[in-house]
Amino acid sequence: MPKSKVRKKTDYTINTANRTPVKVKAGPSGVLYQSVMFGLMLFGLVWLMVYYLGASTNKYSALDWMSNLGPWNMLIGFGFMVVGLLMTMGWR
Repeated sequence: MPKSKVRKKTDYTINTANRTPVKVKAGPSGVLYQSVMFGLMLFGLVWLMVYYLGASTNKYSALDWMSNLGPWNMLIGFGFMVVGLLMTMGWR
């Protein structure tokens, strides 16, 4: 029976021309960006806490306008927190 030829495989080498370092143009996020980001998350949390603890169905409540919003308070509070969390994707 004839013997088959053995093929030599070439070793894999990394092409160094494609691995040039890229300079990052943008620096770290500013203090204002971070303040707004964390402020929105905290504001959403405070909104929900005030709604649960302070807004009652009492007619003479100082937060009567908040109790009139009803379930929309959940959307408002979580909306602020989600916007703050989405801003974390741009945080450097």
